[in-house]
Amino acid sequence: MTLATKVVPALLGGFICIYGLVSGFVKERLFLSESLVATLFGIVIGPQAINLVDPRDYVDVEKFTLEFARYVIAIQVMAAGITLPRRYIVRKWRTMSVLLGPVMVVMWLVTAGIIMLMFEISFKQALLIASCAAPTDPILANSVVKGRYAEANVPKNVRDALSAESGINDGLGFPFLYFALYLLNESYSTGHAMAKWFYWTWCYQILLSIAIGIIVGYVARKLLRLSEAYDLIDKESFLAFSIGLSIFIVGCLQLIRSDDVLCCFIAGHSFTWDDWFREETKDAHFQEVLDGLINVSFFIYFGAIIPWHEFKNPELVIEPWRLVLCALMVLFLRRLPVVVLLTKITPAFRNYRQSIFAGWFGPIGVGAIFFAETVLEEIEKEPENFHIRSREIIQPIIIFLILSSVLVHGITLPLVYIG
Repeated sequence: MTLATKVVPALLGGFICIYGLVSGFVKERLFLSESLVATLFGIVIGPQAINLVDPRDYVDVEKFTLEFARYVIAIQVMAAGITLPRRYIVRKWRTMSVLLGPVMVVMWLVTAGIIMLMFEISFKQALLIASCAAPTDPILANSVVKGRYAEANVPKNVRDALSAESGINDGLGFPFLYFALYLLNESYSTGHAMAKWFYWTWCYQILLSIAIGIIVGYVARKLLRLSEAYDLIDKESFLAFSIGLSIFIVGCLQLIRSDDVLCCFIAGHSFTWDDWFREETKDAHFQEVLDGLINVSFFIYFGAIIPWHEFKNPELVIEPWRLVLCALMVLFLRRLPVVVLLTKITPAFRNYRQSIFAGWFGPIGVGAIFFAETVLEEIEKEPENFHIRSREIIQPIIIFLILSSVLVHGITLPLVYIG
């Protein structure tokens, strides 16, 4: 641990400095995403390459990854909610209904079908794994919704729709996850599983978190405006307020075991319901700087913990060729066809060119690993009630899908120009 406290800061700080010197060239000339570069760096310094650092030597990787991903996602979805135009979710309810309804359900079912076909598992087991990959990732989506290059090449209507979708569907992934998890629990009858899914997942986790998010965001907005009106808050604290709010919500919602990720997004959007905070901070880049540091740190960590040895396990029917074929089918079939088919009823996409772009850039990222670790945590509570394969197969598949998405979406940024 003592060595880690020296090596990790040196590597992380060195990467941030060196990458920062050429970041504009990498993003705007080479068209490589920040997440891709950070992941590749993590792989290089990890145990499978030059072995400068191995997180498994210092932390319980599963527990640490779960909490690290939780806070990264919470801060990002809060930022997504804040940066949306005023009352966006209400004004664009038709677009949100399509993207969060039929599109997300089809993404889940198509991914499950591909996984079932490729790895010879039951459909219920495939549904559980697919629930982790159903939501789009707000962090990987940043490359096409934020920054100078995105603003110059992607219409605002598309950027707003992708940002809103990726922000809210990470929280709405829990109903898909718990639906499959309860059905796989051998101690539950089908009726018991469906009843618990309704009252615990939908009522307690989803609806309660939405209500809390609306209230917390409203109260926080009123308090901040009052503080600013009486000149009680300094500029630094004003800019950091949303970060503190997201951390506060995660802690509180974890105490009552409700959906902290969804609550953060709703609170962020409620917080900027009147556009006041967004307008006040639009020329400050504190949020973007902090987001960049957190995201780079996570993807370096992700690159270092990739379990390469688990990508070949004949007993679990996991082979490299199966993983590659599965990833290609998921990336091309999970989202693109359904988004294009529903173009006519998705007002945010004004033509097929925009819907093809939105259908392609629905990456799998931090949210997927967060859900995968959540599944493993839930199974560990009652291991005797789940088939052992449900636990062992989920991590290699999800991590390979994330790696594939980081690589493929990270090098297809030239497609970003859609007029």
